[in-house]
Amino acid sequence: MKNEELYAITPELEELSRICEENGKIERELYTKYDVKRGLRDINGKGVLAGLTEISEICSKKVVNGVEEPCEGKLYYRGVDVEDIVKGFIHDDRFGFEEIVYLLIFGKLPNQKQFEQIKRLLGFYRELPQFFTRDIILKAPSTDMMNGLARSVLTLYSYDPKADDTSLPNVLRQCLQLIALFPVLSVYGYQAYQHYHKDRSLIIHNPQPELSTAENILYMLRPDLKYTKLEAKLLDMSLVLHAEHGGGNNSTFTTHVVTSSGTDTYSAIAAALGSLKGPKHGGANIKVVQMFDDMKHNIKDYSDEEEVRNYLVKLLHGEAFDNAGLIYGMGHAVYSISDPRARVFKSFVEKLSVEKGRLDEFRLYSLVERLAPEVIAKERRIYKGVSANVDFYSGFVYSMLDLPKKLFTPIFAIARIAGWSAHRMEELVNPSKIIRPAYMNVHEKIPYIDINDR
Repeated sequence: MKNEELYAITPELEELSRICEENGKIERELYTKYDVKRGLRDINGKGVLAGLTEISEICSKKVVNGVEEPCEGKLYYRGVDVEDIVKGFIHDDRFGFEEIVYLLIFGKLPNQKQFEQIKRLLGFYRELPQFFTRDIILKAPSTDMMNGLARSVLTLYSYDPKADDTSLPNVLRQCLQLIALFPVLSVYGYQAYQHYHKDRSLIIHNPQPELSTAENILYMLRPDLKYTKLEAKLLDMSLVLHAEHGGGNNSTFTTHVVTSSGTDTYSAIAAALGSLKGPKHGGANIKVVQMFDDMKHNIKDYSDEEEVRNYLVKLLHGEAFDNAGLIYGMGHAVYSISDPRARVFKSFVEKLSVEKGRLDEFRLYSLVERLAPEVIAKERRIYKGVSANVDFYSGFVYSMLDLPKKLFTPIFAIARIAGWSAHRMEELVNPSKIIRPAYMNVHEKIPYIDINDR
């Protein structure tokens, strides 16, 4: 049988899918009747409390005279303001992601000795098992980098003699190895795709143990191995800002759910990767870049506020870009007035845009950031404020770094594996029952009918 036949959507399948749809729909009013928190969020978007954590905290509201009011967004890693962390490593002129890995997993900021220790461990663990690159990555390259990354993670299980050992020392070792290997697996997966699917030269650079995570990504990805200090610092900052975001985001909650079953580290992290791949979670920054590409194609003057405003209105009316009726990069499930990650990013993004000769584009991004909340408030009924989120600028940064779009979401994973690891450890340290929420069955009871009488 040919592949085209094996994977074809036939009229038979289309008819069967219609049956699935007809018999699978649940009336919307039933969710209200039974007070179901769809998406584990209430009508105001507030998440249902499902657990406790000490790893990170998202603050978007404050209590004034007994009443909750929206405030400038804040993000804390282990109780430390992320904005202060960024100021610290920028002031010291060093890279921050490795410090964040230590902070998230071990619960405190590392001193100089501990900082050197975590860098040494991550450098040591960057080496893949012998022949893994040849046998696993190069022999079956994937067209989707996230699926390829998940496959590599699951395959690493077969190389680990203690794969099912869920003791804390062993899980810690596994997590540190995965944090160290994610950049290697992601870049090698992309290079294999470029060679076998795009007929480009195959370029494989070995990671350097003395380089930071951000430096290694650029070093392995670029044919000439070269990058500027500002490029590496901006990528490092992106990793820091994406490393963790509370226990309730989809992929981190997935990590908790799967870990609670008692399964191995590779299965838990692969499940989180499957969640992050979803365009509603990890793929938003790609949509932002594509939206701006369309915007630049249709707007003659980037500084013309009225022209930009009219384009944004068309976006909301489903008359521009992908006709989805969305302004990508605007709004967040938790933040309303501001996303602290976008706030931190913006000041440094301008510097890179100057270095890359793309200041006009940065000004367009800034204009959209200012106009979009006004347009959305006028065109839509919203229950809270709308502001630019971290995806609004991260995609622009990645495009200025000449990172391929296929690596945008894997880079998110390279950062977030730090948070997933911390949450897996936290779930194991505080063992509880397997996570199992309730679903109410609303189908009526019907009698069984003999097959000849149906």
